Amino acid sequence: MKPPSTKPQNIAFHHPLAFWIGCIAIIGGVLAHVPMFMMGRHTGWQMVGMEMDATMLTGMAMIPLGVLLAMYGLMPRIAQMKKSLHGDRHLQFHVADGVPLNREHWKLVIVLVIALAVDVLKPATLGFVMPGMTTEYEISKQTAGILALVALTGTTVGSVLWGRMADVFGRRAAILLSALMFIGTAICGAMPTFGWNLAMCFLMGASAGGLLPITFTLMAETVPAAHRGWLLVALGGVGTSAGYLLAAGSAALLVPEFSWRALWLLGLPTGLLIIFLGRYIPESPRFLANAGLDDEARAVLARFARARAGTSATAEAAPAAVIAEAEPPAAGIAQLLQGPHARITWGLMVCGVAWGLVNFGFLLWLPTNLGSMGMDATAASALLARSALLALPGIALVIWLYHRWSSIGALVLFIALTTATLLIFFGLGLARVQSSMAMVLTTALLLVSSSGVIAMLIPYAAEIYPVHLRGTGSGVVAAGSKFGGILGAGFGVLGVFGHFAASALLIALPMAVAAFMLARSGIETRGRGLEDIQEALGTSRGSTP
Repeated sequence: MKPPSTKPQNIAFHHPLAFWIGCIAIIGGVLAHVPMFMMGRHTGWQMVGMEMDATMLTGMAMIPLGVLLAMYGLMPRIAQMKKSLHGDRHLQFHVADGVPLNREHWKLVIVLVIALAVDVLKPATLGFVMPGMTTEYEISKQTAGILALVALTGTTVGSVLWGRMADVFGRRAAILLSALMFIGTAICGAMPTFGWNLAMCFLMGASAGGLLPITFTLMAETVPAAHRGWLLVALGGVGTSAGYLLAAGSAALLVPEFSWRALWLLGLPTGLLIIFLGRYIPESPRFLANAGLDDEARAVLARFARARAGTSATAEAAPAAVIAEAEPPAAGIAQLLQGPHARITWGLMVCGVAWGLVNFGFLLWLPTNLGSMGMDATAASALLARSALLALPGIALVIWLYHRWSSIGALVLFIALTTATLLIFFGLGLARVQSSMAMVLTTALLLVSSSGVIAMLIPYAAEIYPVHLRGTGSGVVAAGSKFGGILGAGFGVLGVFGHFAASALLIALPMAVAAFMLARSGIETRGRGLEDIQEALGTSRGSTP
């Protein structure tokens, strides 16, 4: 039999013409908003009160049409979608654990880091647009908090829907569709009324929430076990920190010149960047095999199983392992909440909710609270940017602990560290400390610890679920983190985060509960193959919920 080609091969779109026409329609719809935005240059880029002209309305209609066309272009045939969930036979293809990392692995890592940074950038800008939006629309901070609530609701819905789509359409297709939604929702920056911003930012949240779990799912199914753990954490840590740093840096550079609206208009170039890099994103060989596309799975494996330059062909490790699995039951979210995965799933979801309260609640309102303490908006943005820079080296520690010490131990440790940092904020709030140095160091510590949590949370979820549930499971855990954001935004509307010390203590409590739950129910994944993890779960947990 002829061996599969080792030349880079991309999985073709199922309906390429529909996909590219959809892309053109989305881009054209966004560009149709530019003329009205440019009219605001004479009023400090304020668009409040402007009436939407025919060009803008036409552009708004083109975007959903383009999304539907692109979705059709990415949609597999019905028979293939059925096989991907519960086919008649399952041969699971994966790169053998002895294969060394090569250029294809590193290209994928770089592309997914960029995609994840763009994904984090979108919701992270919420905290930086709220002061300017509050002023332009002449609304209260509590009313502005409704925007965060709506956007984060979108991220929760998106995490579940996109996770499920990744298990049906494919990991690569779901990533590209999320990027197209990034482009389309760039029009948030050109909405003349607060109501239209609510509608557009729900969709923005849905696209941002969907990309996060899929990137980890694809990485977990492409990298051999010997390197999977540290690369997953590096992807999460660097991507998350870079995304927040991009948000803070963009706010410092663009808001003084082009107002808060520029931060959301960034969705156009950043989404296009992911579409361009899509040629370097392969489909998961496990997903392809699960859908009955064995030849395509072998072609992808050939790319990731090649020896490094200078290695002889005889020394090359076996390119792939093939495992015959029994037919799994019809996959669904209910499977995650019962049986061998139940305890871990609930522990991860509580952790996600607690992290969401930190990231989309406490940190989201931190610039506003700093302003209430007498610090101007520009200085607050600069403080957070400096804190993010200080937090970046901490990712190296996260990677080392997850890879060399213990995956579950490192996760529990950083959850506990986040709890302790929130208690420090509680103390600073009670003492009414206004020292910039104290705030920078404590904020940096919170960014290190909370970034470490999310850097490990979704990668850990991507390791513990079976292939037919991996996208769904990762999406549900990610949705937990966004649901925490919804609670945080709701508390913001109610004015809870106006009480600096009390809010820090309030969030520390569920974070501590999450540490306790995962310390009891977590399973070690370091250095284990994905199939070995499933065997350990079935052996150690049985079917007890």
